[in-house]
Amino acid sequence: MSKNYDLIVVGAGAAGMIAAIRAARNGKKVLLLEKLSQIAAKLRATGGGRCNLTNTLSNEEFMAKFGRDGRFMQDALNRFNHKNLIEFFKEIGVETHAPDGFRVFPTSHSSATIISALQDEMQRVKIDVLCSQKVEKLLSEDNRVSGVQTSTDTFFSSNVIIATGGLGYPVLGAEGDGYSLAHELGHKTTELHPAMMPLKTKEEWVGNCRADTIAKAELRVDIKKHKKLKASGDLIFTKSGIRGPVVLDFAREITPLISKYGEVPILVNLTKGMNEEQITKHLKDEVLKNPDATMKELVSTLLPEALSLELCKLTLPDPDAKLKSIPGLSRAKLINYLAWTPLTVTGHDGFKMAMITRGGIVLKEIDPKTMQSKIIDGLYFCGEVMNLDGPCGGYNLQWSFASGHLAGSLKK
Repeated sequence: MSKNYDLIVVGAGAAGMIAAIRAARNGKKVLLLEKLSQIAAKLRATGGGRCNLTNTLSNEEFMAKFGRDGRFMQDALNRFNHKNLIEFFKEIGVETHAPDGFRVFPTSHSSATIISALQDEMQRVKIDVLCSQKVEKLLSEDNRVSGVQTSTDTFFSSNVIIATGGLGYPVLGAEGDGYSLAHELGHKTTELHPAMMPLKTKEEWVGNCRADTIAKAELRVDIKKHKKLKASGDLIFTKSGIRGPVVLDFAREITPLISKYGEVPILVNLTKGMNEEQITKHLKDEVLKNPDATMKELVSTLLPEALSLELCKLTLPDPDAKLKSIPGLSRAKLINYLAWTPLTVTGHDGFKMAMITRGGIVLKEIDPKTMQSKIIDGLYFCGEVMNLDGPCGGYNLQWSFASGHLAGSLKK
């Protein structure tokens, strides 16, 4: 096997594989290095193995979901948005669809289909793929990349792409290698936090409500400086806290605040957006239908039984009393809790349970038109290693593919 290449890609995940394919299709001689014994370990687990590749949002709407740094993606998305990605997979034999009109999956709903097609294409365009090769050092001369040193060998190239991902799911190979490789050549990273993960709460009553999914819950941070932070979606209570799609999305906002404040008070609307006035009217209407109903039974017309009982126990002297016999203050407290249930997020399981990383290589040090380093020539970045992360729903994979495609379009 040759030691000299036009391009070396470090990391065989979604971003790295598409970068390698893009470069090889342009006639470049490409080496793809993966430290694990097989490629695409994290991609295999994506979306519970169903592989939510992208979504159908416009580029503008898509970028907005990444917050203030989302504009950094513009050049990459203009060249390779969800339509281009769908077309690319069709070219290599993978049919896709969007059953809910938003999230795009392979029609097989299996990540194995995606990985197999990418492997076949890498073979077709003659990319050299080496697994069990951990890159330990980037080589450079005269302010330009010149190659990489692995645990067993040295390979040479004037172009290197770092596609090593973040720190999430270390069991799938994430160790933050890309950060330390980039640091050695002068790049900086932002603070790194785990994201897209379940959260733990101080309140123990949540453990009694595990049987039900609460649809259309809304979460918001109850800290004056961070009142604008909110998210909505399906919520599930766990033995020690909360999870579900809305929590996975919101965790990326919460974990930095836990680092800062130690614990984070949040408010949760569990009644599909109903406010105090609407809840009061609903309960009164239910009493008219059933004058003998207990408070617990009345609340159960809004929420699952176990959750109704817990909220009644938290706010009322007797959950089995009737509405008219409940003191005004207790009744007001219950209605407040039904509109906005207070919870206190105290922690999480760290990077071992995080699907993605919040933070990464500082974007100001990367040219968004090429993904090339502004500090050292020939060094490129793509995917999660950079300081960009999005919510659930195909955002992070689309960004990996788009940035990988752009990084692999190198001219030299």
